[in-house]
Amino acid sequence: MPLRFEREGAAPVAVSIDRLIIAGWTGRDEAALRHHIEELAAIGVPRPSSVPVFYRVAAANLTQAERLDVLGPDTSGEAEPVVVALKDGLWLGLGSDHTDRKAETFGIALSKQLCGKPIGRILWRLDEVADHWDRLMLRSFATIEGKRRLYQEGPLAHMRHPTDLMARQGAPLDPGTVMFCGTLAAIGGIRPADRFEMELEDPVLGRTLRHAYEVVCLPVVS
Repeated sequence: MPLRFEREGAAPVAVSIDRLIIAGWTGRDEAALRHHIEELAAIGVPRPSSVPVFYRVAAANLTQAERLDVLGPDTSGEAEPVVVALKDGLWLGLGSDHTDRKAETFGIALSKQLCGKPIGRILWRLDEVADHWDRLMLRSFATIEGKRRLYQEGPLAHMRHPTDLMARQGAPLDPGTVMFCGTLAAIGGIRPADRFEMELEDPVLGRTLRHAYEVVCLPVVS
């Protein structure tokens, strides 16, 4: 089923996505990244093969539904800027790299495949924000035990520019490709939520992308 996008300054579009790339470890401070990698390795999360690293994920995992079914209580979302390559150029959207954290200790690539990847319906032209990328603000909110909490917040200055990521991942983003561009640390640590909300604010042009979804845990039956 194609994804449907509303685009500022252009007609709405329905497009079939055939390639999904999840960029990980995209922070600009490589020393801090290395330190965090070692912290995670100490609790069993495998070290990435490179920094940044690019995981290929089934495009069928992308979803614009307002409900995400997951298996068990060990998953969580993380807000990310998302580059969407269409026939008329590159666009910027908002998504969540929802991940199975228990499976992550066995293999990060495996964990990326096990959950749907929510993506918002509104897109901006990437070239409209490329020169003030560092000023864009990424936030997420998690509803945990009935309380809505600020879960992530920070400027995209902490993350690599998408042109850098596109150059490093080894091939142009052909039309029909989506690339998640990395995320920020969770405030208070990674944890599951019943509802996940995210936003990407452009203070220069005075606009904000928003998306949200409910998380429904399916029972694990042996």
